[in-house]
Amino acid sequence: MITDEWGQSRVWTRFRKNWFALAAAGWIALNCLMALMAYWWMPDQSPYANRIILEIGGEKPGYTQSFLLVNKQQLPTPVSGWERLLNGTPDAYEYIPISEHSISGDSIWVQKRIDESLSEPMVVAKSTCAPKPIQTQTFWLGTDKYGRDILSRILLGTRVSLSVGLITILLSIGIGGLLGSLAGYLGGKIDRAIMWFINVMWSIPTLLLVFAITLTLGKGFWQIFIAIGLTMWVNVARLVRAQVMTLKQLEFIEATRVLGLGPWRTIFRHIFPNIIGPVTVLAASNFAASIVIEAGLSFLGIGVQPPMPSWGLIMKENYNFIITQNPMLALAPGLAIMLLVLSFNILGNGLRDALDVRSTTT
Repeated sequence: MITDEWGQSRVWTRFRKNWFALAAAGWIALNCLMALMAYWWMPDQSPYANRIILEIGGEKPGYTQSFLLVNKQQLPTPVSGWERLLNGTPDAYEYIPISEHSISGDSIWVQKRIDESLSEPMVVAKSTCAPKPIQTQTFWLGTDKYGRDILSRILLGTRVSLSVGLITILLSIGIGGLLGSLAGYLGGKIDRAIMWFINVMWSIPTLLLVFAITLTLGKGFWQIFIAIGLTMWVNVARLVRAQVMTLKQLEFIEATRVLGLGPWRTIFRHIFPNIIGPVTVLAASNFAASIVIEAGLSFLGIGVQPPMPSWGLIMKENYNFIITQNPMLALAPGLAIMLLVLSFNILGNGLRDALDVRSTTT
C-alpha cells in the first residue's frame, strides 16, 4: 500500500528508471495528442477524412499528385474552431486530379487524370476556382481504393481506438469495482450471488458475448463501446474482490468498523485508495485488449461503420492489397495497432514493477 507522499515518490523513482515503460508512456501520450488534434494535423481535414477521389485509388506510399481546386456548387457552412476540432471542415472545393496545366488569361487549361495512363483536356474559368487553383499533395502512406489519404484516416482512427479503450475501462472499472468490492467486503450470501454471476459471465467467450451484445444493440460507434465495456469487467471484479478480502482483515479497516463508519464510506475512502495500483495495472492490460477487440470487430464488419475510420476497418477495406502491388495500405493500420497495444502492455508491466510493495520497501 503506497498512499503517502514518500511512497508515491518511490514509485515514480522506480518507474522512471524503466526506459521501456517511459517510452511506452510517451508513445501513448503522443497518440492521445494525435487523437485530440487529428483534424488540425491531417492532410485531409474533411469529416471522417472521407475525401473520395477515385482517379487516384490504390496509390503507393509517397505518391504525389497535383489537383485543380474548383468551387463546389453549394458552399459548406463555416464551422467554428471547436467544431473543426471535433468533426473537421467540409471541403469547399472539388479536388480534380490533373497531370498538366496552364493558365491563360481568365481560363485554366488542364489535363484531367482519368487513370494512370489516360487523361482528357479540360478548361475552367479562374473565377470558379480557389484563389490558389493548383495544389500539389504528397500521400505519404498512399491512398485506398477510393482515393482517400491513408495517413489522414490512420491519424483519425487513433481517436476511435483510444475512445473505445477509455470508455471500456470506465465501464469495466465501474461495474467490476462495484460488484467486486461488495462481494469482498460484505461476504456471505451477497458474495456467493455475485460470484455466481461472475462465474457465469466468465464461462462465456468474450468475442461471442461481444457479438451477441453488438447484434442486440446494432452496429455503430457507441454500440461498440458499450459491447466491449460490458464484457471486460469480470477480471476487474475478481481482482477487486480478492484485494478487498485481504484489506478488510487489516487493523485500519477494523478501526473503521469500531468507529461506526458505514460500508460505503469504508470502501470508497479507505479501501479503494489502497487497491488503485493493481487496478491500474489491469486497466492498462484491458485497454490494450479492447483496442484489439474493436479492431477485430471492425475488420469483421460489425464494429465501427463507414465512413468513420477505424484501424480494423481500414485493414478490411485494403487487405486484398497485401498480395498485390501495395501491401502498405493494410500493413500501416496493423502496425499502428501493434505499436499502441504493445505500448499499453509495456506500460502495464512498468506500473506493476513500480507499484510492487515488496520491492519498493526493500
